[in-house]
Amino acid sequence: MRHLTSRSDLDGSSRVVEPAEKGGAAVGAIRIGAAILCVLLAGVPARAAGERDTEQAPAVAANGETTPIESRWKIAPPPYKLNAKGHWYDPYNQNLLKGDYPIYGEDVFLKLTGINRTSVEGRSAPTPSSVSARRPGEFSFFGNDNAIILDEKFATRLEVQKGSTSFKPFEWQLSLEGVGDLNLLKVFENAAVDPDVRDATSRTTTHFALQEGFLEVHLANLSTNYDFISTKIGRQPFNSDFRSLIFSDVNQGVRLFGSANGNRYQYNLIYFNQAEKDTNSELNTFDLRHQQIAIANVYIQDFLTLGYQTQFSVHYDRDEGRGRDLVFDNQGFLVRPDPVGIAKAHDVTVFYLGWTSEGHIGWLNVSHAFYEALGHDTSNPIAGRSVDINGQLAFLELSVDRDWMRYQTSMFYTSGDGNPRDGTAHGFDSILDNPKILGGDFSYWNRQSIRIADRGGVALMQRNSIIPDLRSSKIQGQANFVNPGIMMLNVGATAELTQTLRLVGNATYIRFMETKPLEILLKQPNIRSDVGVDLSLGLEYRPLLNNNIILRGFGAVLEPIGGFKDIFQSQTLYQVGTEAVLVF
Repeated sequence: MRHLTSRSDLDGSSRVVEPAEKGGAAVGAIRIGAAILCVLLAGVPARAAGERDTEQAPAVAANGETTPIESRWKIAPPPYKLNAKGHWYDPYNQNLLKGDYPIYGEDVFLKLTGINRTSVEGRSAPTPSSVSARRPGEFSFFGNDNAIILDEKFATRLEVQKGSTSFKPFEWQLSLEGVGDLNLLKVFENAAVDPDVRDATSRTTTHFALQEGFLEVHLANLSTNYDFISTKIGRQPFNSDFRSLIFSDVNQGVRLFGSANGNRYQYNLIYFNQAEKDTNSELNTFDLRHQQIAIANVYIQDFLTLGYQTQFSVHYDRDEGRGRDLVFDNQGFLVRPDPVGIAKAHDVTVFYLGWTSEGHIGWLNVSHAFYEALGHDTSNPIAGRSVDINGQLAFLELSVDRDWMRYQTSMFYTSGDGNPRDGTAHGFDSILDNPKILGGDFSYWNRQSIRIADRGGVALMQRNSIIPDLRSSKIQGQANFVNPGIMMLNVGATAELTQTLRLVGNATYIRFMETKPLEILLKQPNIRSDVGVDLSLGLEYRPLLNNNIILRGFGAVLEPIGGFKDIFQSQTLYQVGTEAVLVF
């Protein structure tokens, strides 16, 4: 007797069903009887021959004939109602604008996102009374240190991609993001918003930018686990390490990236030809910055132990200043070269060798970073000569989780230059950092910019940075490795008060590693090393348990001690503010 029907297995091979053995008819009758008995015992009436299941999808008509479905994307979950569409203003149900339906064919999708971020803060920072004090008869060097800052950004992002991403990477994606910015600053001293002391003490600026615009193409799959290799070309975001200690920016470049060994390894190779930034909004313009950046890194999951991820990286920064005109910011302050010392146009070339980690070893959460910076500055303004660069950064955070609380302690260190005139710059500076450590932007020392020279000059601290680099601007100035360096010791805690409400508190002791660069810059001897204590508290509320609505409030004080009093003043500095992020 020949074989009966053949059918395919899951692996695609052909399997053969053998004919029934002798006595198979009797066995079959017994099985049918048992099945009928089970149905009766379960209380389910047996269906007559030819009767159909009434719970089927309505794609099958009552007469048994099939009805073509226009698109499988329009089949909703049970009860299988066809064309179950949401509204364009509802991002939580099926929505054409959110990629729930294809806009072309069966696999080309559109995603439209609107983001509004409003930030309002009040703060105090040492503010010189300048050559013309705001109030007649005021003779002290520092005047009224209060300021009010409002910044509102609205972004619209359009993404078009081909491919369903539930089980494999998409084939390509085109992304465009336009951002508008409204920035308002109100101070109470002359020459703080404009070098001309006759101008007002406030400013309001607007700026519109094509912040992102890139094409991402999936080049190949490398394994059955969808290890892949892709490329991204255009203006794109990139963060080079776990805590944004060296480079975090959106700029124009070419990136090659992918994964290997079942996604255990991820790697990036990226080149940026930096665009100039707008001074107040910090958004991209279409002018070239004449700065080349290249970064290569690799991430390794479960490094040495489960749950511990590590990263090795190389950064290259080539910032060209020689042979170019002086660069002034939007308010008229000189930013390249730094307006201190010899103020001569120069090139800065630096390599960063880094090792970072994030994860846990058993019950202990561990995050660390170490960077070595090596390079050359053709004419450092503070050293007054060309210098070789040799600086270090180290960071360590240890934390433990106890129910709804996390307790942490951390240390941050950058080397300082104890002999600025010896031809070697031993300080450390980043490329474009935005550190997520020691309280982040809830802390005063991280969030605020503290200027150290009158009428622009340079800053002891840059906004959203914790390295005292003595450069004119983080976004428009050049990295400076002749600086005092810093040591920060921190204790903090995070409390998940409810599923939607989180409270973050931190206390940080701050100390300069070397004070000689400050003494040379200010022509002031015997500056002490102690800086102060930063106390911060932040509250974050996510009412929908997602990132569509995020409300934040924060407050912090910096209590000066030692060297900070020698340079500036002794009164306590503060910041307080709110931030709202709304995403459609």
